[in-house]
Amino acid sequence: MKHTLMALAALTLTAGVHAQEVYTGIGTHGVMLGYAQPLSSDFTVRGDFGTFGTRNHNEREGGIDYEGKLTYNRVGLFGDWFAFGNGFRFTGGVTFNNMKLDLVAKGNGQQITIGNNTYPTDSTDRLNVKVEFPRATPYLGIGYGHQLSAGWGFVFDLGASIGKAKISETHSGTNFSQASQSDIDAELAEVRDDVGKIKAIPMIAIGFNYRF
Repeated sequence: MKHTLMALAALTLTAGVHAQEVYTGIGTHGVMLGYAQPLSSDFTVRGDFGTFGTRNHNEREGGIDYEGKLTYNRVGLFGDWFAFGNGFRFTGGVTFNNMKLDLVAKGNGQQITIGNNTYPTDSTDRLNVKVEFPRATPYLGIGYGHQLSAGWGFVFDLGASIGKAKISETHSGTNFSQASQSDIDAELAEVRDDVGKIKAIPMIAIGFNYRF
């Protein structure tokens, strides 16, 4: 009996050790690092952190030149279902996002058209437009990897965090503060036509894992 209990204890420890996994990779959400724990041969739970950092990106929207700053950090909690008994899986979960695009148009002495009217500018003028995704979004996807097995492995994900971007603005300065609300709304409508129609954050990632 004693030997049987010792064998069961050793088996439990071994299974627990082999059930642990760390993984890393790169994709549309930047560099990621995560931890996975299988609950059975068919189901695994995991969480990871991905970051793209902050990138500067200038662009032209609605006839206005903007200085842009894109920020993307994400924490994800997922459940993987291996429906076919192999490495292919269906994934569902939730992502907690810090994803936003800050656009700033600065006055430089030239004229800028906002909406239907043209305004002179000086160094005090600022038009700030923020495109921001929800803080928490549901996630659905498919992928490969994270199934119960020891050693090194390959992981792949294809999916999306579902959520519509919110667009807001502030404006200030000698001339921009005189802009009519209808012109501001028209400018926001042009930005919304370009980037505000996005209703999901796509995710494609590839990496490797180690289970021990």
